[in-house]
Amino acid sequence: MATTGLPTPPIEPMLAKIAEFLPTEEGFLFEPKWDGFRALVFRGAEQTYLQSRDLRPLNRYFPELEKALHEALPKGCVLDGEIVVAGPRGLDFDALQQRIHPAPSRIARLAKETPAGFVAFDLLAAGGKSTMQLPQGERRLRLERLLGKAKPPLHLTPMTRDRAEAEKWLAEFEGAGLDGVIAKLEKAPYQPGKRAMLKIKHVRSADCVVAGFRWYKDRSDAVGSLLLGLYDEAGVLHHVGVTSAFKMEMREELAKELEPLRSNIEDHPWRDWAGAQVGDAQRMPGAQSRWSGGKDLSWVPLRPERVVEVKYDHLQGDRFRHATTFLRWRPDKPAQECRYDQLEVTTPFALAKVFGA
Repeated sequence: MATTGLPTPPIEPMLAKIAEFLPTEEGFLFEPKWDGFRALVFRGAEQTYLQSRDLRPLNRYFPELEKALHEALPKGCVLDGEIVVAGPRGLDFDALQQRIHPAPSRIARLAKETPAGFVAFDLLAAGGKSTMQLPQGERRLRLERLLGKAKPPLHLTPMTRDRAEAEKWLAEFEGAGLDGVIAKLEKAPYQPGKRAMLKIKHVRSADCVVAGFRWYKDRSDAVGSLLLGLYDEAGVLHHVGVTSAFKMEMREELAKELEPLRSNIEDHPWRDWAGAQVGDAQRMPGAQSRWSGGKDLSWVPLRPERVVEVKYDHLQGDRFRHATTFLRWRPDKPAQECRYDQLEVTTPFALAKVFGA
């Protein structure tokens, strides 16, 4: 199949849609799903450009990675992959988030303390020519040839055609900080912006206390998201995440249902968070963060009496990594029984074994 000239940024990365199970049909390649920042790397003649999933430059946040990739990659190649930070317990997404900061001095310090790596999983160009129209299987072969002798911080993601091996990865690799498996059709071309892959993630449920909510956009009669809490062993209620995927009818019903539970902040377990400074409040429900884009994150406190069961994929530290999915109310369960010890504990798994798979 013919290829064209070298692709130039910006290019929308190919995306994935959620699937409950690994596909059983033939013709799929399976890869670990990395938990980092999606990035495209353009190795030009004079410079190497790092592009984010939302088409923005990432070079200023990862100067050590820009330098390393420029030295390691041949001219005229474009890679798709994930920027990650490895910690003592596997991938460290918290450390990765800290790199998105306006101060160059802080970025320079973190680049030394917690250097980033790049895990490549697709090849969009090589030798100055596009490979995007080639089948996935052929692109993988060329990527293996290109990165056969790659050394950290550049990595080639493991790949298997064996579904049983992929099932094993799904069970074990979470202990190294990964969050699932990606399935790609071996014969498919690279499709920018299209959900042409499948992602299979860990699915679990938890009973959480509803301790507050945010309004839906600029409305005052519809709930945008519910703020979830879990108690620790000392009986302290921690903010652990949100659930927000509701139809408009339910958003309006929730506003009415929760009205009797509205509480004064002075009487709320999270009362100390109301006046917290942004820099000290990244885990607090009302805090602005570098990811909020100026969006109003103020919240309405509720008496922590109602319990909801939600579906989640995994924890990041002491809270849910992604937004959860509402399953049902649990009127039969006391709020005080919504504790961390109900959650499944992930068995640690060495990150080095992932790369050696």
